[in-house]
Amino acid sequence: MRYCTKCVMPDTKPDLQFNDDGVCSACQNILERKEIDWESRKRELKEILGRYVSKDGSNWDCIVPVSGGKDSTYQVIRMLQFGMNPLCVTATTCDLSDIGRKNIENIKSLGVDYIEISPNKDIRRKLNRIGLIQVGDISWPEHCGIFTIPVRVAVQYKVPLIVWGENSQNEYGGPGADAKNNVLTRRWLEEFGGLLGLRVTDLIGLEGIERKMLIPYTYPTDEELKEVGVTGIFLGYYIPWDGYQNALIAQAHGFTSLNTTVEGSMVNYENLDNHQTGIHDYFKFLKFGFGRATDIACLHLRRGRITRRDAIEIVRRHDGKFPWTYLDKPLEEILRPLDLTIDEFIQICDRFTNKKLFITDANGNLVKDKYGNLTKKVYPQDNEQ
Repeated sequence: MRYCTKCVMPDTKPDLQFNDDGVCSACQNILERKEIDWESRKRELKEILGRYVSKDGSNWDCIVPVSGGKDSTYQVIRMLQFGMNPLCVTATTCDLSDIGRKNIENIKSLGVDYIEISPNKDIRRKLNRIGLIQVGDISWPEHCGIFTIPVRVAVQYKVPLIVWGENSQNEYGGPGADAKNNVLTRRWLEEFGGLLGLRVTDLIGLEGIERKMLIPYTYPTDEELKEVGVTGIFLGYYIPWDGYQNALIAQAHGFTSLNTTVEGSMVNYENLDNHQTGIHDYFKFLKFGFGRATDIACLHLRRGRITRRDAIEIVRRHDGKFPWTYLDKPLEEILRPLDLTIDEFIQICDRFTNKKLFITDANGNLVKDKYGNLTKKVYPQDNEQ
């Protein structure tokens, strides 16, 4: 494992690329943003939005997928500032927290029409369990639904324009062509939407799941999309994207943060809606050797808000802790709907852990401290003088 010489992201991150100087593609993307003519991009955005405004006011101008988080709150604020009449669409999260519900209600109070689709909870629990056991991602149904449900709503209500947030391949580093994309397509979803090779059709027949039970997770057909002319654009392509800025603007419009740092993270303003997120982020650490604290530290480091030395210390302090609680909800309670015990959960964790990245004993068994935490073999080193 080697780390970017500018930030603290390891080369184990999927789709991340390094140049000859050891600088990752995400850091390169941030530098390239300084060369972008953002005023020109903003004019381009205004032209696009203008083409989709309902001329007679008989329909919504666009759809904004919202979770209630700081980014989707920011997206709604910006669309209202541009004079758009959006329909906000929520694909209900798996294990919604109280603060998550509060922030959803705050979005409603901004002066928008809003629709929330809550997939069958019994099927959702089965998908959570299948996702965790088969591909090591408890959040598989959520990652699928947040990209399919708003698109299905766009088709259903004949609202062709969907305004997404950032292109994660640009913000976090990915293939060059995809990082520069300004639209979200079916191919982008299948490659970068977090499906991890588990297709919706693969679920039919598992644990009694039928095709009709998977409607919320099924992307519309090409014919349906073409009939309505559905287009999904990334707002971050047209306006400089910064999660911390988004949080500040969202907070000024009623968004609520925690009073303390989110478990496994280094900030108090994101991933507040779903109690299962701690498990999702922990499995990323087990598979690839980095967690949410690394993600956030790198975002701040690339923008010059902290030093690399700060980032290294933060990552050592917060990354990859065993998720005994998340948003103050005990792990045992989070797992109960999935019919899993903590011991069974630990066995699943061990199965998905990349032992090449973590310290093991002479017999090849993972070495854990008294809290169940692992130790990586290689951590980023301080290159400051």
